[in-house]
Amino acid sequence: MEKTINAVTARQRLGQILDETYYRGDAFVIERAGRPMAVVVPVAQYQQWQQRRDEFFALIDEVQERTGKLPPEELEAAIAEAVAVVKASEKATMESAG
Repeated sequence: MEKTINAVTARQRLGQILDETYYRGDAFVIERAGRPMAVVVPVAQYQQWQQRRDEFFALIDEVQERTGKLPPEELEAAIAEAVAVVKASEKATMESAG
């Protein structure tokens, strides 16, 4: 569950926020003057995001390596394939998160 709190409350309730994040999987958006400044999320979720980011950039690197050698039509197909892989990964992550 995502909750929004202000920075003062975050300071006062840090221990509780950490417990709710770790044990319940809650995420907290921390605001200052009504503006989102940071998010506290469970470590597992952060690690999944990092892994997906790394996979995405690896695909980008692979596409860039082939770009100079490919006609535009093949480049577009490679990009579409990379997008499909990322979307499938996002869907799997969402389904596993429940």
